[in-house]
Amino acid sequence: MNFRFVVSLLVVFLPWPLRRFALVSVLGFKVHRTARIGFSWVGPMRLEMGPRSRIGHLTCIKPGMDLLRLEEGATIGNLNWVSGEPMSGTTHYTHQETRRSELIVREQGAITNRHLIDCSATVSIGKFSVIAGSHTMILTHGVDLENNRQQAKPVSVGEYCFVGAGCVLLAGSRLPDCSVLGACALLNKQYAQPNYLYAGNPARPVKALSPDRKYLKRVIGYVD
Repeated sequence: MNFRFVVSLLVVFLPWPLRRFALVSVLGFKVHRTARIGFSWVGPMRLEMGPRSRIGHLTCIKPGMDLLRLEEGATIGNLNWVSGEPMSGTTHYTHQETRRSELIVREQGAITNRHLIDCSATVSIGKFSVIAGSHTMILTHGVDLENNRQQAKPVSVGEYCFVGAGCVLLAGSRLPDCSVLGACALLNKQYAQPNYLYAGNPARPVKALSPDRKYLKRVIGYVD
């Protein structure tokens, strides 16, 4: 076990002020004084937490990821599993020199509880967007059958989006701004048209949505 692995694991049950001190001073993480991590294992190479950002309890951010960034007010809830194949020490993805293993949650974005997120390539959650419900899977890698090798592609969720429970977002997919991904949908391609409900397996645009929805006018990410 390397040093960073051991430190990130040992500090999990320390009182938060001591844990923040260790994360900042020993591991070099950037954690704003108003940010907070619950009783969770957080072990990326780089951690950046903005003002009032949060990580809940019993969430695992596995070591090896290049970057976890939570911007101001962004949250990751409880019982989530986030992993990513590291840039070094792996025989996979050697043909993808620009690949980044990172999770970026923009301002006031949220990942709720009990989700599985693979960050072998970049996963980006736009500002004020919510991965809601539970048991959604975001998968950035798969097998390139044509060339018989592992392939990783980014997944992007735009701004002011709502992703329902039990969805699957596959490598290379994109949900455009101000969109809804219906519960149990499978998103497997890049869409560009905002203000639509995307649903089904595979997901497709099924209904235009009003651009005047109050959800799009939020100044605080949390929905009462």
